[in-house]
Amino acid sequence: MTHNNGDYSAITPEIDVLSKKMMDNSVIDPSLYGKYDVKRGLRDLDGKGVLTGLTDISTIIQNKVIDGKRVPCDGELYYRGYNVNDIIKGIIDDNRFGFEEVVYLLLFGEMPNPQELHNFKELLVQYRTLPQNFVRDVILKAPSEDMMNSIARSVLTLFCYDKNPNDTSINNVLRQCVQLISVFPLLSVYGYHAYNHYLRDKSLYIHRADPSMSTAEVILSLLRPDRKYTQLEAKVLDMALILHMEHGGGNNSTFTTHVVTSSGTDTYSAIAAALASLKGPKHGGANVKVYYMFEDLKKHVRDWNDDDAIMDYLEKLLDKQAFDCKGLIYGMGHAVYTISDPRQVILKGSVQKLAEAEGYDDEFSLYEKVERLAPEVIAKKRKIYKGVAANVDFYSGLLYSMLKIPCELYTPLFATARIAGWSAHRLEELVNSGKIIRPAYMSISKEKKYVSLEDR
Repeated sequence: MTHNNGDYSAITPEIDVLSKKMMDNSVIDPSLYGKYDVKRGLRDLDGKGVLTGLTDISTIIQNKVIDGKRVPCDGELYYRGYNVNDIIKGIIDDNRFGFEEVVYLLLFGEMPNPQELHNFKELLVQYRTLPQNFVRDVILKAPSEDMMNSIARSVLTLFCYDKNPNDTSINNVLRQCVQLISVFPLLSVYGYHAYNHYLRDKSLYIHRADPSMSTAEVILSLLRPDRKYTQLEAKVLDMALILHMEHGGGNNSTFTTHVVTSSGTDTYSAIAAALASLKGPKHGGANVKVYYMFEDLKKHVRDWNDDDAIMDYLEKLLDKQAFDCKGLIYGMGHAVYTISDPRQVILKGSVQKLAEAEGYDDEFSLYEKVERLAPEVIAKKRKIYKGVAANVDFYSGLLYSMLKIPCELYTPLFATARIAGWSAHRLEELVNSGKIIRPAYMSISKEKKYVSLEDR
């Protein structure tokens, strides 16, 4: 027996042997999925999802019926029946912050009037405080290099401070959800500051949230040592939060919320499960992957105007010869959209404005080139069943880098927005008292005769 010599994380030779045994006995023949008509990932080859539920919270449109045929179209996204484009335009035209208004819309199913919005903002401010000594005892005393894990731990710990944590009545769950929406910026930023101080030996800044600020302003103010930011920075971040806060019931983290909620569990456990899902690089973790992919591209392609060199790099990505060798061009393609992701279209325009203001024109042009060239490379290298377009993650990494937001907070910002959607879906699941979600898996295991231990 090989000892790990006190290294908790050591992979011993015994584990290597057992890993091989596990893999040898766990491989499923891919052809069986076609034979038994299994929808891998609950999706058809054409990208159409298997219908597993109903929702009134948001609508995703990726094709339209023309002359009796379903054909792909530019993507559209609706929150409670309102086109996201119209929502964003209304906010921009009024030159105001809109995150809180859209949270209200998602939770309650209608646009607030001025008084309702004022009252709701006051409620969010009221709840934007953590329990006494929580920052010291929970966040600062156990810093983590992974902010998503830090937030999840904080969420689960908040269970212990709640006098009615297991009460799943609608009014109690709504209270819990509004509280979590309010404190997510604090959990994210304070978690980063703890990591930055205790694990990276940097200065520690713990600012209090200003009650007069919008959510986007609070994030920038808590993050920056001098608490300063421009209105353009805050308004663009506000828009990014709105675009990330909801995307139907079928995305991985929101579906997780429905699945876990259907079991009857508490709010803190449901949201922690959603966080665990969002963390994955195929989901919310894709935004930071895009950023690191471009940093790697810059190291290997010196001339950003050389289309051939860029295409060569993209081909190497798909051939698992570059970056993380996963065979993916992060930020390209979407499970639902074929021609365009409406969130990406909106975000791109704002990112361009910020790039011009902050002197990032060359970086923006590089991103545009990859957006244009990547579908060509993918079409050459892959058998594709639907169109490939840039998704919302493609430009969000560039946006956050221009806002001087550290990479460690890219996915937590996604979570800070998406907690609004998760909350709406959790409440929807509870209101409609659905059955526990329990899809079927087909076993391909063959029966075996038991042999006693001494005869094996």
